[in-house]
Amino acid sequence: MNTRRPKFDVFAYALICLAAFAVPAELALAQEGKGALPSNATAKTYGSGWECDRGYRKNAGSCIAVTLPVNAYLTDSNHGVGWACQHGFKQNDVNCLPVALPANAFLSGRSGDRWSCGRGFRQQKNYCEAISVPANGYLTERSSGSGWTCERGYRAMADNCVAIVVPENAYLTPSSYDAGWECDRGYRKVGGACNAIALPSNAYLSGRSYGHGWECARGYRKVEEACVAVKVPQNAHLDFAGHNWDCNKPYRKRMEACTSGDRND
Repeated sequence: MNTRRPKFDVFAYALICLAAFAVPAELALAQEGKGALPSNATAKTYGSGWECDRGYRKNAGSCIAVTLPVNAYLTDSNHGVGWACQHGFKQNDVNCLPVALPANAFLSGRSGDRWSCGRGFRQQKNYCEAISVPANGYLTERSSGSGWTCERGYRAMADNCVAIVVPENAYLTPSSYDAGWECDRGYRKVGGACNAIALPSNAYLSGRSYGHGWECARGYRKVEEACVAVKVPQNAHLDFAGHNWDCNKPYRKRMEACTSGDRND
């Protein structure tokens, strides 16, 4: 009995595979182009089917010309209407209408279909209103808010720039917020004046406007309005800040002394 299997025909198998792949492609072409390439169309580079040429749009299996309105240009996109308005024009249904540009305005946006007010003006509905700058003020780069700010030494109050009253022993600050001034070193703000800081012995000015305005030197501690010497007990040393003490190792703090921890101490 002959049990040998029939020889596999590779060439025949390849033809069957090609036919299987060709049928879906032919079906797709038949669905989109009914088997023929319409006028003003080009076969797709990848896959099957076709695409309309630039200036044409697909409609019921054919390519119809894009109706280009005045002041418009063709786009390369296969989506949408196939055209866009030129710079300075805005699409309105099937037309390109010129952007209504008010006085003291300029075209803005990448496509130029909007407008913005020039420096010194702010938008009010469909026109540009001049920003009113008071005396001792100047225009800012922002059109939001008032659109202006006061010169150094003045602060905004309502629609005016009012001079900041700087007391004796004080100076203007870069910002006009708060009082608009700070006291010189060695003085502290009290109400609308700068009072001299009373510096006790063994103290130095801290440079801070809050608190006492001074700190005790190393080896002294603050007691009310004075700097009192720190009493360092035996077997102890001044701490890092210098206003108190710590025990030397291996001694431990006990009340106001340093002990070894023995019961007899």
